[in-house]
Amino acid sequence: MGAARWNRGSIQPRSHGGKIGFASHGTKCFLPSQTAKRSLAYFTTTPHPHIAQAPLTMAEREDDHAEAWLQLKPVEPLPSQCCGSGCSPCVFDLYYRDLERWDTAQAKNDMSLLSGKQPPESQGCSTKLSPETFLAFHISTMEKVTRDTYLVRFTLPGNCHLGLLPGQHLILRGVVDDLEIQRAYTPISPATAQGYFDVLIKCYETGLMSRYVESWRPGDTAFWRGPFGSFLYEPKKYGELLMLAAGTGLAPMVPIVQSITDNEDDETFVTLVGCFKTFEDIYLKTFFQEQARFWNVRTFFVLSQEVSPDQLPWSYRDKTHFGRLGQELVDELVARCRRRPFTLVCGSPAFTEDMARCLLSAGLTEDSYFLF
Repeated sequence: MGAARWNRGSIQPRSHGGKIGFASHGTKCFLPSQTAKRSLAYFTTTPHPHIAQAPLTMAEREDDHAEAWLQLKPVEPLPSQCCGSGCSPCVFDLYYRDLERWDTAQAKNDMSLLSGKQPPESQGCSTKLSPETFLAFHISTMEKVTRDTYLVRFTLPGNCHLGLLPGQHLILRGVVDDLEIQRAYTPISPATAQGYFDVLIKCYETGLMSRYVESWRPGDTAFWRGPFGSFLYEPKKYGELLMLAAGTGLAPMVPIVQSITDNEDDETFVTLVGCFKTFEDIYLKTFFQEQARFWNVRTFFVLSQEVSPDQLPWSYRDKTHFGRLGQELVDELVARCRRRPFTLVCGSPAFTEDMARCLLSAGLTEDSYFLF
């Protein structure tokens, strides 16, 4: 699948008189019949030294010149190539930027103006992240943590850091059935992690990216670009963080909580609420237990498909609510905060919309919460 931006070595599909071929930069290549291929091969690869080549006419030279510009024109991304997370630059931002550059270069008849473009991916593993360029990272382990969710570890060269700040996310690119797709995921490993980063990925039965992820094996390579995200946690900026997370919406909360408990000078209170269907669906139970040992961190659970605490371990019974997270429980959580909270919400679009409504009804203002 072609990338959203032109690059010097890319291969782009072209149409010539009803036949589809592929043309790379500075090269024309058609797909004629096999007989024609054999006939053309002699003249195109070994021109006879005694046969004079007829000079191109003015019209032929103009056609070649126009075709060369068409080969350099950026290819518009497919809707599936947009992750839908509102990241900047989006693949469409890159496309329109490159299209404007192409228009300017064509108007000035100066192809050198396009030489500043970079290839859409780097095959070698590197930690120098870029929002515009996909970088390759090797998969070292892949653990199935629930029936539909994987914890995937990616290797970083040496003991390098990924370089993300708490709250930032990356964009993963996949190709399924020749269709390019992109989705946003937040690494859950600590910002201080050396030599690796971890990503929690939920797979859906009909999801295209899910098919791509489930095809991974240790040693495979995946392509990421970033970082993205408009919320960047600042130590000691808030008196208390109320975190409302549904399912894998837990991901952006994890590095933020870890950055608070790893910093002895950061005394921000944290109330972390994880919403799941059942007890078995709770991600990162060890993480919850470890963080709850800190004096400034409280953890709670909301289980929508459990009805009784009898089947839960004793350590979960006093901190688990059964049903859905609604207005009454949000009011209680806000009231129990030790300081006026700033709230972080992450989950499905329906969940985040519902939580925003509940928070406003609980007396919070629009500038006192953030929706991932």
